[in-house]
Amino acid sequence: MTKKIAVLTDSTAYIPEEIRKALDIHVIPLNVVWGERSYLDNVDITPEVFYEMLQKEPDLPTTSQPSAGAFKQVFEELSKNYAGVVAVLISADLSGTVASALAAKEMMGEFPIEVIDSRLTTMALGMMAVRAAERALSGGDLTIVAAAARELIGKVKVMFVVDTLEFLHKGGRIGGAKRLVGSLLSMKPLLQLEDGKIAALDSVRTKKKAIQTMIGEFIKDAEGKDKVHLTVFHGVAEPEAKAVIEEIEKSYPLASKYLAKLSPTLGVHTGPGTVGIGYYFE
Repeated sequence: MTKKIAVLTDSTAYIPEEIRKALDIHVIPLNVVWGERSYLDNVDITPEVFYEMLQKEPDLPTTSQPSAGAFKQVFEELSKNYAGVVAVLISADLSGTVASALAAKEMMGEFPIEVIDSRLTTMALGMMAVRAAERALSGGDLTIVAAAARELIGKVKVMFVVDTLEFLHKGGRIGGAKRLVGSLLSMKPLLQLEDGKIAALDSVRTKKKAIQTMIGEFIKDAEGKDKVHLTVFHGVAEPEAKAVIEEIEKSYPLASKYLAKLSPTLGVHTGPGTVGIGYYFE
């Protein structure tokens, strides 16, 4: 039997477990560093435990990418059972994860590996990994599986509402949203991923209005388009996230939908209460 291609992503994608298992998607964790303690994202620390600690601990945690050695170990393990690996990873402008994967690829000799900078994160990145994994399961070779992921680069859009810019600001991930920092206390920022970086889209007085503005931006974008592939992700804000899916579903047929949590690694930078959407059109 011909070996198939393995699809690898990182823990910031936070693909729901049942989907990850059904599609045979492999995950390498990023690291959450809290003082002297280091946790593997979604291995040693779950979102529930993370947000509880975030409220109690006096110091904010930091994050770090997997090392080249960690990637090499995963690649070596996958090489035993697969013909090659397509690694679809968090935007290189948000993390050094892609650089670590490329360094590990150089250590793997002739074993076929494609490393893809998704320009995304959250379950929006997960949707790219899902697309690649579906092609891998249908027997696609390395080129076909990698192309399935790459064809979504620049097509998947991401918007999200944070309760405060405090965490993005302290973590140095604020990017093009710096102009909103002065509004930290009085406004709810609506942000987007723009070419792999965080950028400001709007800022309104209440979170409810910010979420409605986000949905409004989606509706404008969806006009005249075909079926939507949608993810709604959240940081301990599941009722609001479910309400977003329900509102969008009233008007648009969804080719696929995912309700996903924000991984602890991303929660370090966005804080609790974040609600966002990722989507692309068929």
